[in-house]
Amino acid sequence: MVQTGYRVEGRQFRTKSDYAQALHDKKIIDRLRAETDLKDRRQLEKLKHDLQGGRYRFLTLLGQDFQEEIDRRLEQLAGNRRKNLDADVARELKKREKRRKMLIAFCLAAAFGCMAYLGCYSYFNKRTADTYQSLSELKGRAAAEDPPSSAEAAPRYTLDGERPPREILDEFKNLLNINQKLIGWVKIDDTNIDYPVMQTDDNEYYLTHNLNQEYDKNGSIFLDKDCEIEYPSTNLILYGHHMRSGQMFGGLDRYEDESYWKEHPYIQFDTLYDKGIWQVMYVFRSRVYRQEEIVFKYYQFIDANSEQEFYSNMKEMEALSLYDTGVTAEYGDRLLTLSTCDYEEDNGRFVVVAKKVETKE
Repeated sequence: MVQTGYRVEGRQFRTKSDYAQALHDKKIIDRLRAETDLKDRRQLEKLKHDLQGGRYRFLTLLGQDFQEEIDRRLEQLAGNRRKNLDADVARELKKREKRRKMLIAFCLAAAFGCMAYLGCYSYFNKRTADTYQSLSELKGRAAAEDPPSSAEAAPRYTLDGERPPREILDEFKNLLNINQKLIGWVKIDDTNIDYPVMQTDDNEYYLTHNLNQEYDKNGSIFLDKDCEIEYPSTNLILYGHHMRSGQMFGGLDRYEDESYWKEHPYIQFDTLYDKGIWQVMYVFRSRVYRQEEIVFKYYQFIDANSEQEFYSNMKEMEALSLYDTGVTAEYGDRLLTLSTCDYEEDNGRFVVVAKKVETKE
């Protein structure tokens, strides 16, 4: 049975091992908080630089949470400086801006309503397509070498017995310079699915943002916040919008047709650390259930803590599958789940589950 008592910094950890790693991270974070004046912008900026430079080695998402805490504090300090503007002037500017926006909105709505909508729709779709095309090209380029430095590498804070950091694949280094939240790339041959994969501690953020952190109604493909890629979880769950344009996971529901699966039986999903081919096993419909409902919830299956738990989840997915692929998984196999919205019912989801069958060099 999964224990539920391991909480650190507001996060729940499933195993004693994960809990120990979280305590390791908390120890580093507590020390950094004590050593840093969190109201001093320069100290915060120096700490942010050290965190991004990898000076401190974190083993869990607590490290990412702490980096985002520092970002929020910097944003708050910047906001406080702006609030020092003369209040009367700021209010007057706000009124004028509001009147100006209302007038522009009225004119646009009256004269260009339908045209504006179609224009925006086309613009976002084209921008998304162009953005991901350029990112795909950038992914294929060799990463620029870091300039030589005579300074010694900053020490990493570690504990005895912790796992060593893994080497990031060269093809992702350019993209990581754009956004440190990148964790991989997913592709299905002969389809529109060919996208970077993001991850943050907020599963809502990349529903409306792209890799450049711009607002984008298409959102991004992202990994569930509770999954781990460096030392991977049993099941890696990717989410993406079901766009009518076919972008993101807009074409995923074509797997409803068994003949489509036969033509597209494999998914390529590369993480920062591994390149891999995944074979489709199950295709099914589900939905997001209420917390109190006692039912199989595929989106909660991330780590199998026992062989019995693993096969229990396999049995549930096999029972839901729309057809028999003949592909099964053994305890110890790595799984990949692709999930998107399904409009056949409220909160519906269309799900494709695959297992890793090959690690590409």
